[in-house]
Amino acid sequence: MSAALRVGGLTPLTSLDYPDHLACVVFTQGCPLRCGYCHNPHLLDRQSAAEAPSWNQVLDFLQRRQQLLEAVVFSGGEPTQQAALVDAVAQVRALGFQVALHTAGLYPQRLSILLPHLSWVGLDIKATPERYPIICGRPRVATQVVNSLEQLLIWERPFEVRLTLHPKDYTLAQVGDLLDWLSRYPIPHLVLQIARGGSCLRPEYQQIITPFSTAELNQLIQDSAHHWPRLSLRT
Repeated sequence: MSAALRVGGLTPLTSLDYPDHLACVVFTQGCPLRCGYCHNPHLLDRQSAAEAPSWNQVLDFLQRRQQLLEAVVFSGGEPTQQAALVDAVAQVRALGFQVALHTAGLYPQRLSILLPHLSWVGLDIKATPERYPIICGRPRVATQVVNSLEQLLIWERPFEVRLTLHPKDYTLAQVGDLLDWLSRYPIPHLVLQIARGGSCLRPEYQQIITPFSTAELNQLIQDSAHHWPRLSLRT
């Protein structure tokens, strides 16, 4: 018998994590990245905390919500790190739910197995390839991320690419460089989202001393918007 999905938490109801759908979010345990602005540091370790629900408890919850929820979103952590995600997605679909995925694109081979069974994907791209080690604390992952993006570009279902921007990691010029690099890809919806302070993995990210100017970011969006059908700012 294969191992069950390691769960880090459950949000019973959301209308934000899968656009235009009422969903719950299953947070999976474990992530290889170490982004300074990470707001879920408790999910980085591979082992679930004692208070986290088991996968069987999540399934029991879903069985009681079959007529109330439209979809289940797997988030993290990094869901595709776990081989058990494939079986978990099949079980959720068997209950009649749509399935959405939040991923950083680190495991493209597993993503290729999952894509036929997913309804929507949110792909988090952290940086241009040369800056991935700086932002994420891990070398040699950019190739996997690009592979995942290329799979999504030929996928026949909706997805979005999100760029999380923290002023400790980015100047406005570096945001422009990131958009220039992504302009070679026909992404249907590109979202710039501003990182929050507060409870972050690294203490120096917790207080944002000099935030981005919304006006400057909006100008950058106007200058770059012709590259994609949708380019938006999420604050």
